[in-house]
Amino acid sequence: MPVPPAGTALAGGTNGPRALRPLLDTVLDALTTGAEDRAGPLPPGGPETVARTVRDACHPVLPDHGSGPIAALRTLVHTLAAGAADPADPHCAAHLHCPPLALAAAADLAAAALNPSMDSWDQAPAASTLEALTSRALAALVYPQATDPDALITTGGTESNQLALLLAREATAPDRTATAPHRPARPLRIVCGANAHHSIHRAAWLLGLPEPLTLPTPDGVLTADTVHSCLANLAGRTGPVLLAATAGTTDSGAIDPLPALADVAEQHGARFHIDAAYGGALLFSDTHRAALHGLARAHTVALDLHKLGWQPVAAGLLAVPGPASLAPLAHQADYLNAGDDTEAGLPDLLSRSLRTTRRPDILKIAVTLKALGRHGLGELVDRTLAAAQTLADLIEAHHPHYELHSRPTLSTVLFRPTGADHATLATIRRTLLTDGQAVLGRATTPTGLWLKATLLNPHTQPGDLTTLLKLVEGHTPR
Repeated sequence: MPVPPAGTALAGGTNGPRALRPLLDTVLDALTTGAEDRAGPLPPGGPETVARTVRDACHPVLPDHGSGPIAALRTLVHTLAAGAADPADPHCAAHLHCPPLALAAAADLAAAALNPSMDSWDQAPAASTLEALTSRALAALVYPQATDPDALITTGGTESNQLALLLAREATAPDRTATAPHRPARPLRIVCGANAHHSIHRAAWLLGLPEPLTLPTPDGVLTADTVHSCLANLAGRTGPVLLAATAGTTDSGAIDPLPALADVAEQHGARFHIDAAYGGALLFSDTHRAALHGLARAHTVALDLHKLGWQPVAAGLLAVPGPASLAPLAHQADYLNAGDDTEAGLPDLLSRSLRTTRRPDILKIAVTLKALGRHGLGELVDRTLAAAQTLADLIEAHHPHYELHSRPTLSTVLFRPTGADHATLATIRRTLLTDGQAVLGRATTPTGLWLKATLLNPHTQPGDLTTLLKLVEGHTPR
């Protein structure tokens, strides 16, 4: 077979790895030089400076004649790395944006090279089996007493929450095959806390459901008494209800009282969904998994391993106690899951997602689980949560210069210089960003605006945290 022109060699087949090797050397070198040039958690100079650098490196984006694979890779990978917000830097701590394990990133390369599409078995023979085995093993962590728990692979918490609302809507819809006359069905009503992720509201809008009834969470969590009063007031006045709880809020990492909320949902005949996209990884930890007691009582649970799971994006799941819960997703397209093919034993993959073409994101997850095991991942969870406690200790030790919002539940710490008003805090954060020194988030609570440190690097050291506080203090007006 003739050798393809430079840059057009394929990644698959027996020749693919040989074509990849020199390209990977270039990529790894460019990642190194880019990180060295950045020399911090993100590039200095702010949006316009970064944009100008990228424009200069890319120009022209579509040349008449290409520069060749090595030059293009070197230039653009270096530019991307030099201009990245690098979650592996301990001072990059704003969002639920984790530093992926090198192991998982390497597995993701294999997924990209082989490029299975997870919408039919004949595009992904081995990957489909791997997905089934791995997703069910993770579902069994959520539902340890269930006979046949299952999980769908999603792009993250947003898609998982959307699917949960969709399944709830369909499960509570009237039987469309019934011939007996019936009164017009009332739509599913979502009840959630003010601490719920914004994707709950967006999913309700997308699915044509009423605006969720949002209950106050002045202390950061949704209480059973608040929900009980709400559901009692709704009794007889609305249609079916889905109660959505959160195990790991975006703002503070708080966990709603899951057993008590499960009791209230059961008492009032409501479906129960738990968004555990952030906190679900506590299931790996013997030390912290008790904080998720009550998780198995939910009809659906969102998990997200590109947060406290150290996977490259995307790595989400929606777990259910049994495959019957997923029946509303059944869909048939003759070229992907023809009835006679399914009857002959070819697995039906189309009914396991609202997406058609989708990546084999399960490979990196499966490799990580196989390599580290539950205890290995649990140790990373424990170390990360311990770092958050250390940061809280350091903040309290610096009182009265700093104010701590509350002791962390997961790995998020809210703090601020004592006496700093909203404008000062916003300016501190943006100045640190522009200088390329630190990436901190912001969270608004009933007590005002706070700086947010979301720690997801399990290798963060106390000295890194001390330096972070000094950076904030150095930008605080006196």
